Amino acid sequence: MPSHSVTAASIAASIVIALTAATAHAADMPKTEKCYGVAKAGKNDCKAGAGTSCAGTSKSDYQGNAWKLVKAGTCTSIRTPKGMGSLTPKA
Repeated sequence: MPSHSVTAASIAASIVIALTAATAHAADMPKTEKCYGVAKAGKNDCKAGAGTSCAGTSKSDYQGNAWKLVKAGTCTSIRTPKGMGSLTPKA
């Protein structure tokens, strides 16, 4: 019977190691992403173009070169009157 307890202990240890690795990996995943073309005028987080001081400097709604931080994985599903959000600057 000792082999059963060793096997059960090995399985339990493997599960703990796997869960710890999964949790560590999830902590490394970004919780937000930059989404271009979704910010209202003056509400961007950054990158509004050359010669700007950054956050809050976009001049028009949904400006393609201005981004807003959004929940990771949601950017390209955000619909605006000028199209969908983009992970890269829009023309």
